[in-house]
Amino acid sequence: MAAVDQRSASIDHLVLMASDLDQGVAWCEATLGVTPGPGGEHPLMGTHNRLLKVASPGFADAYLEIIAINPIATPSISTRAKRWFDMDDLALRTHVEQHGPTLTHFVAKVPDVTAAVAALATQGIDRGAVVQASRQTATGPLQWQITVREDGQRLFDGCLPTLIQWGATHPTDTIPASGVTLHHLCVQHPQANALNAAYRALGLSGLSATHGPARLQLQLQTSKGLVELHT
Repeated sequence: MAAVDQRSASIDHLVLMASDLDQGVAWCEATLGVTPGPGGEHPLMGTHNRLLKVASPGFADAYLEIIAINPIATPSISTRAKRWFDMDDLALRTHVEQHGPTLTHFVAKVPDVTAAVAALATQGIDRGAVVQASRQTATGPLQWQITVREDGQRLFDGCLPTLIQWGATHPTDTIPASGVTLHHLCVQHPQANALNAAYRALGLSGLSATHGPARLQLQLQTSKGLVELHT
């Protein structure tokens, strides 16, 4: 099967996991110098978020998602299934509890998520089922399709993106500029060759993994200067 159009995939958002949203907001204010904007509830997963637009010329629609498990929500997913982004992984949750909000993953936007999943399958990668999801916003419902494995795994230690196809509205359509911009994103992984083949299959240009211990690293330009985050 042919790969997806090489111009089709792009970085959509960066995932920062927090033990709770108050902790995530406090981290954002202390680290980036700004208060994140509103987000919403994810009934499917029992999670909720706050968002910060970090778009820049190289990352046109990028935003930072600060996400946490909602302790008073019950996920509507199967009782056998795990939440997205490895959020039910005990080791990851313990790390976040001990060290504070942590960059864990990123999500790539594609025009046809079913085709993108098929392209990864040619690389021997099961990116998971395509799931319909939505949440309410002040301007109406936000709808999307997203890949979620039943085991919730991010894959490649978070360095292979989850795939998302948005409906008519994208979150950054209504998020004001924050003064924080994404300057650089780089990936390092012991399986760099396999990861780069997956990026090519998705048409995710401008991103290339180098060989080494698994690590996502990004730089954000802020009023405090250049801030570096990593997994």
